Amino acid sequence: MIICSYKTHKQKILIVDDSEMNRSILSDMLYAEYEIIEAEDGFQAVMLLEKWGTELSLMLLDIVMPRMDGFEVLQLMNRNHWIKDIPVIMISAESGPTQVELAYELGVTDFISRPFNALIVHHRVVNTILLYTKQKKLIEMVADQIYEKERRSSLMIDILSHIVEFRNGESGLHVLHVRTLTELLLKHLRQKTDRYSISMTDISLISAASALHDIGKIAIDEKILNKPGRLTKEEFDIMKTHPLEGAKMLENLSIHQEEPMIRFAYEICRWHHERYDGKGYPDGLSGDDIPISAQIVAMADVYDALTSERVYKKAFSHETAVRMILDGQCGAFSPLLQECLEEMADQLEEELRTAVLIQEDQSKGGKTTQEMFYYETKEGIEYDIARVLHGSGGRL
Repeated sequence: MIICSYKTHKQKILIVDDSEMNRSILSDMLYAEYEIIEAEDGFQAVMLLEKWGTELSLMLLDIVMPRMDGFEVLQLMNRNHWIKDIPVIMISAESGPTQVELAYELGVTDFISRPFNALIVHHRVVNTILLYTKQKKLIEMVADQIYEKERRSSLMIDILSHIVEFRNGESGLHVLHVRTLTELLLKHLRQKTDRYSISMTDISLISAASALHDIGKIAIDEKILNKPGRLTKEEFDIMKTHPLEGAKMLENLSIHQEEPMIRFAYEICRWHHERYDGKGYPDGLSGDDIPISAQIVAMADVYDALTSERVYKKAFSHETAVRMILDGQCGAFSPLLQECLEEMADQLEEELRTAVLIQEDQSKGGKTTQEMFYYETKEGIEYDIARVLHGSGGRL
């Protein structure tokens, strides 16, 4: 039976012990200052962890219990990452070095032996909760600072990329869509394989840098950028210079050359029109000689180009765009990335709609959990897909 008692607005402590007497003793020691929630075994403790989550300020956890013991609870808390937010004090008459060592390895904050000493229990509970409270406040302060720094950096990137879009006559949502798709593809790829050693920080940086993929178009004549009909060979050759132009802009920066963001932006600018089969440009790279950052952005760019209306083409449906990419009608992509796209195809439209709503909220000063504070691609696309874009003139 699960017992919840002393319901107040006090901080919550979960006491997990199969002995009703032990639970009663601990409750009597702590109820005056804390709201006490009780569970008689590890299984019930997990149910309460799922119910209360981070509303729990502390768990007092016995080791030897039926159905699920204390160590099994700790292992589950580690798998679900609960141990990072909910401090645990182990309670047991067993105090052998092996058990104590295992408990600390599993993330326990402190250890209390039976029989209980009221003064020791009180001090260790107060100190543990106070320590975690201070840590949470510090994390929040750091997160806020990082959020503001990332927000300002993102704002400047968005301003520059939207200037490019404005000249190119593209939808103002293109940069947002490419960024969102890049992030989703990278996360899926990271879960699917460790081939590219992609960290959460890499995902954040590459997603942000994706907004700069077409900055080289600043150097392209607007008459070519916005020509409604098919480009001539000479015009297309000029259009094909934009990857190198963008890379040169980044390469000529006098400062910040060692920043990972600049490295990713350079890779994306220069190589997002390379193809996995080596038939892309400007350098004719193939396979995994193309950085994973450029491969991912290339796929995101193609998908949004296909599903968006441009001056030279109508929009294709989501299903048609995915099928064209998987069939190789819009360039050559790695089989692994094609698998990622196919596996996550059902969620793309909804994720893009959500991203638009989030951006609208942020523009009004709101924050979102989808902002990544702390937290590479080797494939390209065929630039000239006029044969499938019905007179697009080879433009994406």
